[in-house]
Amino acid sequence: MPEEHHWTGGVLARELEALPCGGAYSWYDLLSEELAGDPAHYASLDAAITAAYAAGGVNPAPENLLRAFRECPLEKTSVVICGQDPYPNREHAMGLAFSVPSGAKQAQSLRNILRELESDVGGSAEAKSGDLSCWARQGVLLLNTSLTVEEGRPNSHQTLWRGFAASLLARLNVRREGPLVYLLWGGQAAALGGRLRAVPAPGPRAFLCSAHPSPLSAYRGFFGSRPFSRANDFLRENGAAEILW
Repeated sequence: MPEEHHWTGGVLARELEALPCGGAYSWYDLLSEELAGDPAHYASLDAAITAAYAAGGVNPAPENLLRAFRECPLEKTSVVICGQDPYPNREHAMGLAFSVPSGAKQAQSLRNILRELESDVGGSAEAKSGDLSCWARQGVLLLNTSLTVEEGRPNSHQTLWRGFAASLLARLNVRREGPLVYLLWGGQAAALGGRLRAVPAPGPRAFLCSAHPSPLSAYRGFFGSRPFSRANDFLRENGAAEILW
């Protein structure tokens, strides 16, 4: 078992303790290892986001802070998609990168993702609704590099979460023996992929980079990049189950 963290009581600590932790090595174990690696830093982070939640106006809802890990079992994780931060609108933010609740208005980036999905592999009806939790349940980690944001203020918590995603994914890269595909959309995600390439890995890895699906860049290399079929090609070639996108 990983070393226990020495701080409790905040939102981050509480949501960590709510993650499944029995049986095989889990996200609880991996996240506990990450937090124990720099307990003072993460205690400060926990205090900051707990105070922000208490003041109101933080997305997603606290029970969805670690939803990306709760929905996607570590032992099934075969694809990683990185977003920037949660949606700044409460009705959209659900703790999964790019995903919105079924029936909610879709942001332009999500609409562009679903447009490329349709062109590439067709896609499931559930995914086309905007709710991408059907991907997460199959092993797609929909991870925002910042797990919280102030309502109406995009990027407002980037400083708080700086380095978290890169460090956590480096741990995943070392631990996960099966194949992993990183879908890296945009410059920040590509830079993260560059750091992960240097991390030793016990299994095959693919880093599929393209432009971001935002309306400012989708026509500059996201449309036509075929990320979904390429990811499945890699998984199939390495003996892993394909994703039913």
